[in-house]
Amino acid sequence: MSKEQLNKAFFAQNEEEVFAELQTTKAGLSKEEAAKRLAEYGENVLEVGEKRSTLQKFLDQFKDFMIIVLLAAAIISGTVGHEIADAIIILAVVIINAALGVFQENKAEEAIEALKKMASPLANVRRGGEVVQIKSELLVPGDIIVLEAGDVVPADVRLYSVNSLKVEEAALTGESVPVEKDLLDVAEDAPLGDRKNMAFSSTNVTYGRAEGVVALTGMNTEVGNIAHMLQNAEEKKTPLQENQDQMGKSLTILILAIAIVMFIVGFGFNGRPWLDMLMVSISVAVAAIPEGLPAITTIILALGTQKMASRNALVRKLPAVETLGGTEVICSDKTGTLTQNKMTIEKVYYNGQVHDAHEAIDLSLPVMRIMNFANDTQVANDKSLIGDPTETAMVQYGLDKNFDLAGELAKMPRVAEVPFESDRKMASTIHTNGSKFYVATKGAPDELLKRCNFIVKNGVVSPMTAADREEILETNHSLAIQALRVLATAYKDIDALPAAMTSEAVEHDLVFAGLIGEIDPERPEAKLAIAEAKKAGIRTVMITGDHRDTAAAIATRLGILDGTMTAHSVITGAELNEISDDEFLKTVQNYSVYARVSPEHKVRIVKAWQDNGKVVAMTGDGVNDAPSLKQADIGIGMGITGTEVSKGASDMVLADDNFATIVHAVEEGRKVFANIQKAVQYLLSANLGEVLTLFIATLLGWTILEPIHLLWINLVTDVFPAIALGLEEAEKDVMEQAPRGRSSNFFSNGVFTSMIYQGIYEGGITLFVFWLATSYYGFDLHIAEAMAFLTLGFIQLAHAFNCKSVFKSMFSVNPLGNKPFNYAILLSLVLMLLVAFIPGLNTIFGIYDMTGQQWLIVVLAALSVIPFVEIAKAILRGVGYDKKVNGIK
Repeated sequence: MSKEQLNKAFFAQNEEEVFAELQTTKAGLSKEEAAKRLAEYGENVLEVGEKRSTLQKFLDQFKDFMIIVLLAAAIISGTVGHEIADAIIILAVVIINAALGVFQENKAEEAIEALKKMASPLANVRRGGEVVQIKSELLVPGDIIVLEAGDVVPADVRLYSVNSLKVEEAALTGESVPVEKDLLDVAEDAPLGDRKNMAFSSTNVTYGRAEGVVALTGMNTEVGNIAHMLQNAEEKKTPLQENQDQMGKSLTILILAIAIVMFIVGFGFNGRPWLDMLMVSISVAVAAIPEGLPAITTIILALGTQKMASRNALVRKLPAVETLGGTEVICSDKTGTLTQNKMTIEKVYYNGQVHDAHEAIDLSLPVMRIMNFANDTQVANDKSLIGDPTETAMVQYGLDKNFDLAGELAKMPRVAEVPFESDRKMASTIHTNGSKFYVATKGAPDELLKRCNFIVKNGVVSPMTAADREEILETNHSLAIQALRVLATAYKDIDALPAAMTSEAVEHDLVFAGLIGEIDPERPEAKLAIAEAKKAGIRTVMITGDHRDTAAAIATRLGILDGTMTAHSVITGAELNEISDDEFLKTVQNYSVYARVSPEHKVRIVKAWQDNGKVVAMTGDGVNDAPSLKQADIGIGMGITGTEVSKGASDMVLADDNFATIVHAVEEGRKVFANIQKAVQYLLSANLGEVLTLFIATLLGWTILEPIHLLWINLVTDVFPAIALGLEEAEKDVMEQAPRGRSSNFFSNGVFTSMIYQGIYEGGITLFVFWLATSYYGFDLHIAEAMAFLTLGFIQLAHAFNCKSVFKSMFSVNPLGNKPFNYAILLSLVLMLLVAFIPGLNTIFGIYDMTGQQWLIVVLAALSVIPFVEIAKAILRGVGYDKKVNGIK
């Protein structure tokens, strides 16, 4: 048996076939054979892919097209244009962004490291007939391993002997309660959660003991498969990064074309010196490129992360802030995300009636005593409960009802027990008060009823009739279809202990006491959050390892499913296997709930939605969620119940594990993108105004602005107001708009239209002021240039107030409510005025000898952009253009 020939479907083989294939016996391998196999299969560890150095990661950040253009602009500005300050600013922006990119990439590698740490450090192995303790990394296929309560399973093990074994597999399969293991036959196409004769690496033994043969180690295990998927997950650019790339390429091509045409017209047709035109063309190109945008975007995203952190959403990768705002589908894990990951009693059936858990209950009822007596839960010093979740739920229920468990056990201590066994599905404890003995039994209703000949109702014990049995079974079915895990309770009084503590000797002629219905309940706030998400146009899809009926019932309670959707909107992993990728791509939108799924299924579901053009968020807390968290456009991990693996693969972590926090984060993400769009609208409308001014002036043969004028405006008026726009509060209807989706970009939602007409107006007014100064009033050329320069600078600062909203009036959003914005405008205004009034500087910029009339023309021309844009916005609102582009009904 070579490493390549290793069969992974050991769960579908019988015991003899397993031992034959693994070439081992129950006595274990010899030391020599174990050493030989260790050399062949390698250590039982997870492999880590080849890591790139920090320098390689840093250099990779400069492959972005926009970054290359900015670097070229910096080199040209610093060498040909001798504008050292501008070159330094551009280089600083590029380097800061590259450093942030490296930091984010290093964080992303934590997922694999966290997986490695989950391995069990030591394992109890039988080698050469003796049980020895060895390091888990030395395990090989064919080793015989002994498992006990408290152990971390060190490899994928095919069990051949189990004694009441329960394994907690929630992190791997999504099961909300520990799995009871058995040795029954398993079909070859059985999903991971149904392979009851296997114990999987990195899961936890919570009860009982077992022996098994190590079938798979290292990267061949189920956890290894997840590690492999993480390593090979496609690195996807976020919608924000795609938008930046797209915008960068489009702008660069347009700007270079304009610069070339300007040079040809000015030098070839108007006869201006080629060096002058080269400098003007370069100045236009540098001014038109929004070199501050990457830094502004980073700052706005960083501010968004701080706001999200205050609402328990911890962002690990900056672009995730914006991505969440564009989310159209949230694929959510059930256990621990939509539910509390804590079994809780919801219904109790006794005296012939079903009672809600919140109702008062008589503490002397047999059902109350049995659920607490037939229970192995331990109460820790800090009052927390330790044990099987099904049993801790019963004790917690008793504590909530003020049942004195310690006092009752002191009166009637446990003296014997018949432990749980998976074949009979029940357990009993025996207690004494000194003279008589009390048997408390709990178990599966169908099995326990076979042992009951009596029933107690309202304190009266009577023989159980056929009608009683039928009523109990109907009640059991009614509770089960509500996704409740139902247990039956029974008891009897005996005079003496049986000679043998066996099921046959103890568990007969029982008195039926009642049924207990438990569930991992939905989070109270999750239903409201799902409704809010739906209102915001976001589809919630539930993905779980639980059974179909449980998943459907929880989804219905949460509002993911309604009565008409249940039948055709739930699909299991086995059914999904029967659907081809092409067919699933067409039908993925039909399904709202996925049950009994594997990690591969989760990745497939996310990819199918993405291939349909949707922006997908994935939530999860288990190891099994990690590959899909990494595949999604934004992976959302759980901070409390989440494994380190899931957190490491996530872009954002919920500090409170609250699904409702996602909805709050979506709102913040939408605000962040809207604010980035406001910055883009401001920057590009201003840059368009500059380009149009120079382009048309060149065509007309005018010398309207010097290169120093353009670069100063670009330096002073661009960055500070644009950053401050990122601090605007979210508009009231932001969660009523349709999700932006993947096809959206910085120019969507009316930004492009606004940018065009506003940029044309800014350029037109600047040209008008220059014409007015030269042709109408006959001012000197240096005065006309100064007036054009000041008009172009001031009009941009006035226009910044218009950019507080794409369509709403600036007066409806409190124009002075954003204090940092006010300070930014004031700072930029002061810097513009400094070059006009400081002696020496005003000579360099050609701003001297200006009269009050000339200043009045400049100020009025600059302020005119406000009423112009207000009128334009009112017209666009009047024709409903704002609602159309934002998807508001």
